[in-house]
Amino acid sequence: MKKLQNRPLALFSTLALLGLAATGCASGSTGSAPEPAASGQGVEHGLAPLAVSYENGIAVLDGTSLDVLATLDSEEFTRLNAVGDGKHILVTTSRGFEVLDTAVPELTGATFSATTPGHVVRHAGKTVLFDDGTGDTTVFETSALDAAGRQLPETRVIPGQEAHHGVSVELADGTLVTTIGTEQSRSGAKALDSQGQELDSNTSCPGIHGEETAQGEAVVFGCEDGALLYHDGHFDKFTAPDDYGRMGNAYVSENSPIIVGDYKNDPDAEGYLLNRMALIDTAKHSYEVIELPAGVQYTWRGVVRGPDEQAYILATDGAIHVLDPSTGEITGKYDVLDPWQGPMNWQDPHPAMTLNGSIAYVADPENNQVHAVDLETGDRTATATLDAAPNEMAAALG
Repeated sequence: MKKLQNRPLALFSTLALLGLAATGCASGSTGSAPEPAASGQGVEHGLAPLAVSYENGIAVLDGTSLDVLATLDSEEFTRLNAVGDGKHILVTTSRGFEVLDTAVPELTGATFSATTPGHVVRHAGKTVLFDDGTGDTTVFETSALDAAGRQLPETRVIPGQEAHHGVSVELADGTLVTTIGTEQSRSGAKALDSQGQELDSNTSCPGIHGEETAQGEAVVFGCEDGALLYHDGHFDKFTAPDDYGRMGNAYVSENSPIIVGDYKNDPDAEGYLLNRMALIDTAKHSYEVIELPAGVQYTWRGVVRGPDEQAYILATDGAIHVLDPSTGEITGKYDVLDPWQGPMNWQDPHPAMTLNGSIAYVADPENNQVHAVDLETGDRTATATLDAAPNEMAAALG
């Protein structure tokens, strides 16, 4: 495997006050390795349910057997976001974030209103919603949604300065880390204390996108020329080896200091297939880009962090490849699908993967199927056949 560059951390500390704008992306903390839902958290036995969107509908599947529990009408294209309580999914619609109760299952009608609903983030017992149309951040206690029944729980809204395609996360001490930008451009992020006072900011991250939180509450965002890290009260900038070296999505484990990011170095490339990855070690403050073996191409929907904090990559050869983030080496693979081609539009159904514990759910649009794969053994444990091509997926994580 070719390591393209190992660059030391480039530091920037710039004061700013702004707010971020628009397009397709991974939603919420879907790349990290969660624990299966415990009994009493929306499931009596086995894994919590899985929601799968398709054109004009959503199917709710049993997390273990993949039996179809219900099919629900929805809009033509909807995004799915786990709340983190083992029971609820937030469905992104034109009205906002509608609550799907997977225990019933049904769309409840309870909706967190948003002009342009964007990212959903789960961290430290809080669920955080971002409205791209206003730049506002809405925070609620994750556990409070179930107690509210068919009503929405009490929320706290942090007004945005300008509308933009952004994201926020609230840390355990109440610090809010949120993106900076306008409808025309995005430039960085800032950290606010629990009283709304600015702690630090950085505007050296053009096209800032996404958010994930690794071990020790190290918060990472992707930039068009590297990545931006917030850790221990300040921002640090990592510079890509290419003039254009975009990281749009990160895949983390809260038990690992190493962040795995997607990586694109050709701004004019058609389609969404990638064959390089960024590896960021937050403990060593190092950043490098690796080139995957020939034929191993993936999209942002096809990477998760699973057992032993390894990265698992669903590639166009139909296999799940196991990547050791500490070495950048591929250590194994599991054959799952037939070879496939990448989508021309990010909303188009294409093979994707999401995780619950050690079980990966793999979308197989070509055959209108979803497969459950045990990442510890590579065994396929269940398959569901739907009436339409699966698109997005979200497990009701606890």
